[in-house]
Amino acid sequence: MFWGRERELGRLHAELDAVVRSGQGRMLALRGRRQSGKSRLLAEFIERAGVPYLFTTAVKNAPSDVQLQTVADDLHTARTPLPARDTAFAANPVSWADLFARLPVAFDGQPAVVVLDEFPWAAETDDTLEGTLQAAWDRTFEQLPVLWVVVGSDMAMMERLTEHDRPLYGRAREMVVTPLSPAEVAAAVGDRDAVDVIDVYLATGGYPRLVSAAAGHRDATTFVHAQLSDDTSPLMVTGQRVLSSEFRDAASARAVLEAIGSVEVGHATFSSAVRLLGGDEKAAGAAVARALEPLQAKRLVAIDTPVGAGPKSKLRRYRIVDPHLRFYFRFCQPELAHVEQGRPDLARARFDRDYGSWRGRAVEPVVHAAVDRLAAEGDVRFDDVEQVGSWWDRSNDHEFDLVAADRAGKVSWVGSVKWRSGRPMSRGDLGALAEARASVPGAQQARLLAVCPAGVEVGAGFDGVLVAGDIVGAFA
Repeated sequence: MFWGRERELGRLHAELDAVVRSGQGRMLALRGRRQSGKSRLLAEFIERAGVPYLFTTAVKNAPSDVQLQTVADDLHTARTPLPARDTAFAANPVSWADLFARLPVAFDGQPAVVVLDEFPWAAETDDTLEGTLQAAWDRTFEQLPVLWVVVGSDMAMMERLTEHDRPLYGRAREMVVTPLSPAEVAAAVGDRDAVDVIDVYLATGGYPRLVSAAAGHRDATTFVHAQLSDDTSPLMVTGQRVLSSEFRDAASARAVLEAIGSVEVGHATFSSAVRLLGGDEKAAGAAVARALEPLQAKRLVAIDTPVGAGPKSKLRRYRIVDPHLRFYFRFCQPELAHVEQGRPDLARARFDRDYGSWRGRAVEPVVHAAVDRLAAEGDVRFDDVEQVGSWWDRSNDHEFDLVAADRAGKVSWVGSVKWRSGRPMSRGDLGALAEARASVPGAQQARLLAVCPAGVEVGAGFDGVLVAGDIVGAFA
């Protein structure tokens, strides 16, 4: 099954349409974390486009001759082959330059799509590949009706690919593929309560393979229980695969990521990450500081500060960006040994015991993103909102789940997130939230927002309410 991705498919079809209209080549550098659905998206696009294509995937750690053999195999197995493929490739190419020289013959003047998936793997084994592609592009391909897509899962490497000092600078347009949104997850799992959709999203992170597995169960809890019963299930191995692709040689960065992800409830601070890392405190502190830069570069860790605080604020909290990795470090990795030993009941019991409290904080970034999207889409309630996040003071005596402000720092909303279905928010919750007007700078006139699947009691007095369906719908 293929769900959602209308925006991404629209972008790809628009690029191909421009190629066909102009007769000129275009190149995309498409990146996204492993398991985010990049290859499936491109396969769907090619199937719908119906034009001749070459779709080839590089082989990790393989020398150039193996990479080129893979390309030759893929040339001859395409459902809609390049028109003059047999003439151009009666013999296999002997180098990347040879491949690029023969492809124009194979196009035979017809519009075509070329996808080089996992391009960084091929470039790692031939440091001339980028330059060779650039020369072929400038000399030939830019003047032909071909859409080139170079694809990679190494986020940092793919970003560098188009920087000013690299061969493809100014040639490749960038495109990012993220996992499925909560609204796309809702479409995938069918007729489900919005709370359950968010539960599926928090467990799967929107990774299509995991969402597909979740769609076969009646609810999120049943899905998680089934997955925790098998150490080879998608839920147990996807996080490991993502980490393996990101950290081939960076054991210390991975250890810091695990420390951040293992926080019981909420987000880690620098000191809590140091403490969880264990060992000598000074050495652990140096390891955390050293690891944060690559973790941020790979878009794995976000450093949050209170809304309105400057970027150099010392009130920092560290959060794993990927929802599935947050879930993985909390409920999968720590229980892997139990599952392997035939005690999945222990893993399921921990999930049943701790998930509710963990979810209450894990859902906050999703709520923040939803409010930000509502503001961007012109929801009149949030028409002046440009910053959305949380707020806390140095002592943590005052902490508020959601603060929304304009660019100048004037706070228009402060909100409380109570992610529960059985009990609506009350006037007592309103009173606790109203303290923000005296605590948060710029919030004297702020409106009070309740975020709760159960809604609010009649007469509770909130200025605005968001339920689970509003959060899911914000991503539509």
